[in-house]
Order: sequence, then structure tokens, then C-alpha cells
Amino acid sequence: MVKETIKENIKQFIFDFGWPRLIIFFFVIVLFIAAPFVGVRIDSSLMNVIVRFGQNAVMVLAMVPMMQAGAGLNFGLPVGIIAGLLGSTLAMQLHVTGALGFIVAILLCLPFAILFGTLYGMLLNKVKGEEMTIAMYVGFSLVTFMAILWLVLPFSNPTMVWGYTGKGLRTTITLDGYWSHILNDFLAFNVGDRFMFPTGALLFFVLMACIMWLFMHSKTGTALTAVGSNAIFARAGGISLNRMRLVSVIISTVYGAIGILVYQQSFGFIQLYQAPLYMAFPAVAAILLGGASVNKATILNVIVGTFLFQSLLTMTPSVINSVLQTDMSEVVRILISNGMIIYALTRKTKSTG
Repeated sequence: MVKETIKENIKQFIFDFGWPRLIIFFFVIVLFIAAPFVGVRIDSSLMNVIVRFGQNAVMVLAMVPMMQAGAGLNFGLPVGIIAGLLGSTLAMQLHVTGALGFIVAILLCLPFAILFGTLYGMLLNKVKGEEMTIAMYVGFSLVTFMAILWLVLPFSNPTMVWGYTGKGLRTTITLDGYWSHILNDFLAFNVGDRFMFPTGALLFFVLMACIMWLFMHSKTGTALTAVGSNAIFARAGGISLNRMRLVSVIISTVYGAIGILVYQQSFGFIQLYQAPLYMAFPAVAAILLGGASVNKATILNVIVGTFLFQSLLTMTPSVINSVLQTDMSEVVRILISNGMIIYALTRKTKSTG
């Protein structure tokens, strides 16, 4: 009887967590175990994973509100990213540097994120059931439209515009002298000779996660979750479905805007034009890898998924490339990103069919 109960619990755990996630989890462990045997240092690899975690985690966190509200996976994350890019380029145009420059970039991006999120949310409320498809088209369209605007907007900062014309923003703009690594270097400390702990970036993620947690446990956040869990009962309880979905999209867009600013300071550059086009896919894959479903996500899913996903992207080139003598990092990234998305959508289809 006890053995049967244990077996049932194991089967239920495997079903809930999913074989792909378990395989990836054990694959990451194998990579870390194998690293010393192929000449890869664990300390430097772990540092890279943690740095990449702080670099990407806020954008993954942006997935939570829309998934909880039943609006699906936010493939329109580039809408928020564009708002963040506008904030950072305007702050550079104003020649604001250091920590103040990073703060000003956040403040400048918020109005754009709220405006874009409102329009984006209103559109998604019109296409219930097709949110993920429409979101992808909206994100792609906005990125393409902004590729034109980056050429014609009246920026004049010499470090930002093309040198031979003096007009149009460069494809890649360095943040050196502005707020490059401003979070990563804050309260950073070294462990040994190759391990630098990016304290500031992790503290900033904790701050953003705490704000998200407080919101999700507020009256509005509870109503938002109720809409995603059971829209019929939520409507019967007097909750406005469209309003809650709109709130979730706005918050997701704001977090996407702030998330790209965190990404930029860690990366050291602003990337414009087509760069934001596919940035939603790693974020979506990461939260799904952490155990989230299409219509339910938690902050724990964000933490686990981002760590696992970035571990794969960091350790695969280091370990597998040393063995096979070829670059497999991009192949693994595409397989994991697209594979986890397809797997999640398949499970969603089965559960609703």
C-alpha cells in the first residue's frame, strides 16, 4: 500500500513537472559535474551563470502577471523592451550618467511603458483566445516600426548617432561613461580570483520580485489571479475581466521596460533596430522551464527557470564545445527555447481539449 502510494506520488510529480524539465535539470547537473574533467573551472562558470541570472531575471519576471490573469505567454514583451530603449536613449541624450542616469532612464521609460501597455492590453482584450498569436505580431510590428523611427528621431548625442551622417542612432551604443555595470558593481565582492558576486543586480531583482509578490497578494492581484483561474466565477463575483487583464498587461510591459535596462547595464551596450525582435522567447522558455504553465506562474518559477536556462547557455559552450570541438551554444538555446514553448502549448491543448 505504501509502495503504491509512493509510486503514485512519483508519477504525479513527473506528470506535473514534466519529463523535459527533469531531463534538462539532470543535464545541467551532469554539465557541472563534467566541467572539471574537461578543463572548465566551476567558479568562473558559476559566476557567469549568476551574472546572467541578474541580467535576465527581471524580464522573465515580466511574464508572471499576464500568465496569472489568463492572458497567456507574453510574446509581446518587445513592446515593453521598446519603452525601455526609449527611456535609456533619452537619458543618454540628456547626458545623465552614473546611478542617476540609470534612475532617470527608468523614470523616462515608465510613461512609455504605461501608454504602450494600455494600448497593447486594450487590443488583447479584443482578441480573447488568440492573445499569444496577436501579441507576437504586435511585438514584431512595433520593433519594425521603431527601426524606422531610430533613424529619424532627432537624437544628437555624438556617442549615439552615426558618425558619418550625424543622424540616426547606431545599431549598438556603448554605455561606457554612462551606467555600464552600475548594478553589477554595486556592493560587488570577489570570492577567490575568478568569482565576482554581482550583489547589486541580485538585490535589484529581489526588490522587483518583492514588489511583484506584494502586488500579487494585494486585493487587485488576488482579483487578477481569480480572473485567470476561473473567469466565470470572477465575473460572478463582480470582478471586471477586461480591467484585470489590462492591469496585468500594463504591469508586464513596465517590468519588460525595466528588465531591458537591467540587461543593458550588465551587457554594457544598448542594442536597437532588430535586436528586441526575439527577446521574448528566452524569457518565455525560462519561466516554462521553471515549472510554470501557460496560465499559472510564480516567482519561484522565475528563479528556478532563469537559473536553469542560463546554466544551460553558460555551461553548454564551456563543456560540450570542449568535447566536440564545435560551438553548440546557439543550437542548444534554440532547442531549449522552442522546445519548452512547444511542450507547454501542447500540455495546454491537452488540458483544455
